[in-house]
Amino acid sequence: MQHSQSDNNMLIIVPAYNEAGQIVQVINNIRTHVPHADIVVVNDGSKDDTLERARQTGVAVLNLPYNLGIGGAVQTGYRYALSGGYDMAVQIDGDGQHDPAELYKLMQALSQSGADMAVGSRFLDKQGYQSTRTRLIGIRFLSILVSRLTGRKATDTTSGFRLCGRRAIALFADHYPTDYPEVEAIILLHKHGLRFVECPVSMRPRLCGQSSITALKSVYYMIKVTLAILLLQSRGSRAEGPA
Repeated sequence: MQHSQSDNNMLIIVPAYNEAGQIVQVINNIRTHVPHADIVVVNDGSKDDTLERARQTGVAVLNLPYNLGIGGAVQTGYRYALSGGYDMAVQIDGDGQHDPAELYKLMQALSQSGADMAVGSRFLDKQGYQSTRTRLIGIRFLSILVSRLTGRKATDTTSGFRLCGRRAIALFADHYPTDYPEVEAIILLHKHGLRFVECPVSMRPRLCGQSSITALKSVYYMIKVTLAILLLQSRGSRAEGPA
């Protein structure tokens, strides 16, 4: 694949919690497909050897002394991106589900649309790993809700594979949802007058280990996030986006 030089001022944020089994492979994959981008691993208080293995690769590593959850870890990455003056920042999870080879689809979508954030959707072309049946029900419900609230088509609102431009980086460095942030972040973006666009990508199952989100937790997640985004949507009028 021919690599664009436009990834020279891109930061790849890799949030990782107990991902010692695959973090080195994830970093090597990124280096293979996006060799000019900078990488920062945010170790979210892992209890295994994630920190040591990430450091051995030579990439920048931010070590959180306590587990803040995915929201806190990703926001730490956006703050690092803002302070470093990066034009773009992309989240690639430490579990190996996001394929760095697909990143150029997000870059093209962001460039052609003029949007502030490009979200990789596994459901537009329905290729690759599609998630479990229980989660699919919740994802479809949340996607319909987000589409109606934002007026823009959303099919994969829980996707963490997303690329942000400068304005979105500034917003998320200052404000970012905690707990299960992906859905709320889209609403937050919309509330601040910024735009998102989706593009089709193919995702993979976890390289090893398993997700902590069970079927019961999926139901709890759907209810909690629904209430959270309705509350967020109801708070006053749309704020101005970052300069």
